[in-house]
Amino acid sequence: MNHERGTSYAPLAGVNGSLQEQGGLTAEPLTADGRLPCVVTPTEDRRLDEYFEAARHYAEILPSCGGLLFRGLPIRSAHDFETFVGAFTTSLVSYEFGSTPRSQVQRHVYTSTEYPPHQHIPLHNEQAYTREWPMKIWFYCGHAPVEGGYTPIADSREVYRCIPARIRERFVEKQIMYVRNYGNGLDVPWQKVFNTQEPAVVEQFCRDNGIHYEWKEDGELRTRQVAQAIAVHPRTGERVWFNQAHLFHVSNLEPAVREALLAVVSEEDLPRNACYGDGSAIEADLLDEIRDVYRSLAVQFAWQQGDVMMLDNMLVAHGRTPFTGRRQILVAMAEPRGAQGPC
Repeated sequence: MNHERGTSYAPLAGVNGSLQEQGGLTAEPLTADGRLPCVVTPTEDRRLDEYFEAARHYAEILPSCGGLLFRGLPIRSAHDFETFVGAFTTSLVSYEFGSTPRSQVQRHVYTSTEYPPHQHIPLHNEQAYTREWPMKIWFYCGHAPVEGGYTPIADSREVYRCIPARIRERFVEKQIMYVRNYGNGLDVPWQKVFNTQEPAVVEQFCRDNGIHYEWKEDGELRTRQVAQAIAVHPRTGERVWFNQAHLFHVSNLEPAVREALLAVVSEEDLPRNACYGDGSAIEADLLDEIRDVYRSLAVQFAWQQGDVMMLDNMLVAHGRTPFTGRRQILVAMAEPRGAQGPC
């Protein structure tokens, strides 16, 4: 486990103020300093459904700690995972307007991002590049890799506080525009992103969500959307850093990959990029400072088969480290929430 900085929290605030056993489960912080995630483990053998009430009880601390790691429960399949997640919510969502390749495993269960094992995925909040996102996200370890493959997490409240004020103010003032070019063998096809073969369905989705769309001469799609730089958590009232500028921006690509892409397409036709809301370029050095903050706050642990990590998606960012061996991490999302007011 690697752990540098983060937000500490009172022991199970809102859950009787203690780590006492609840319905066959007990909980304690992953580390002695009380930073996220809080690890919930069984104290006795029961059927999976007999843990549900206690699991919901511990979920009450999510607005405080941001993340829970359920470990040692009898969750042995994608079906078990979907059943467990369903104990917390009835508002599971499908992966609409996604930005990475995934496969659907169950009705509301997907693979995690299907990038090659050697690639690193920076810390980010799910779908923070748009104006509607899931409030909750769960990760299930169906098969732990031989080495690496961590899902590092970081407290988005701390990210906001640690980013220099001059950078926060600039991003809040100018907002962020995400430019995406779909398909052409370089990125996810629009048919998969929008879950349709019909351009008219795509156009209606874009109109409904404030997304500018453009059909290019080759029949492929380009979209632009201006979204928030920060957000306010609806329950805690805390400000969080909530965007993916550092991930979408061309500077996130390895130099060799960036050069190879720009040799075959113009910057306007890159699979994805980010600029300020007015279309002006984001300074790469500012994004490097943001990336440094994320790195300084990252917490990571080795997956164990059957683990389920539950995150408040606004309060906690997640990523992926490179790995060797087979790795199966599945994902479910719930409780969609839209940005409040214009950007």
